[in-house]
Parts: sequence; C-alpha cells; structure tokens
Amino acid sequence: MATQLETFETSLEKVRTEVTRTTPADFQDTVADAIERPAVGAALPFDTVSLADTDVVLDPTPDQLREAACGVTSAALGVASYGTVVLESTPAGGELSGLFPDRHVVVVRECDIVGDMATAFERMGERFRNGRDDAVLATGPSATADMGELVYGVHGPRETHAIIVED
Repeated sequence: MATQLETFETSLEKVRTEVTRTTPADFQDTVADAIERPAVGAALPFDTVSLADTDVVLDPTPDQLREAACGVTSAALGVASYGTVVLESTPAGGELSGLFPDRHVVVVRECDIVGDMATAFERMGERFRNGRDDAVLATGPSATADMGELVYGVHGPRETHAIIVED
C-alpha cells in the first residue's frame, strides 16, 4: 500500500505537476534547479529551509511580479488524494507570486501532507478560527475549457512544480 507521501506525489503527477523530493540540506540546489529566472517569491514560514540565499526576489514590486517567469511560495498543506496544495494568504500578498508568473514552484513540508480534503479542512479550521481565514486550494496548473479546447495558464500558472521537503 502506498504511503501518504507516495499518494501525494502520484496525485501531483496526474494533475501535470512536476515533483521533487529534497532534504533541508539540499534545498538550495533543488530550488536553483526548479526555478526559471527571473523568479519572485514570498519568504517561507519554515524553520528548516529558506529562500534567502537563492535567486528568488522576495517581496517583489508590481513590476518585478509582472516580469517574473517563475514564482515560489509555500503551501500550508498538501492533500494527498487530490494533489492539491493549500496556499494561505499573507498580509503582504505573498500568494500573488504563485498566481501570476507562468511557472509556480510550491514548497511543502512532508509533515504538512494530509490524506484527504476532510483532514485538510479540519486542520485549516483551527487556523480560520484563529483569524487566518483566507486560502487558495490549487490543483495543478491553471486550466479552462470555457471556449472549447482545454487551455493552460489563462487564469494562473501554466506549469507547476512541487518541492517536497522531507522530514
């Protein structure tokens, strides 16, 4: 039987998302390999990894955001059964770095992967009750078939890549 992590990776691949597992020690190299330049992002809320020593511009200006080929953000949760990531809104609007550029690289810790949506809502419920009441559920690249054929990247990134930081 597949582990929750393996199920998450399989689900991500099914929704056209590249997946890379890494350790905190190899994180900087993994980010360097995953991004396209110019890259923008939001500071990661994790103790074990940071974007500080990467080519990612943190807290980008509107012009930098418009010109970015890639955005890097963190996920509060990964939902294994869907390949969904939960992107929390921040006061500085860090989630915009994952929604505007053509490529979105999302960083999720292995310990933040849950099995299903019910568990995700249970975990997010506590955050919502504590005033953190805005999040985006993202599953793969943006896609729409509003005008007929399925088109990627119309309302968000064309490509998605998940970096899973192992515990």
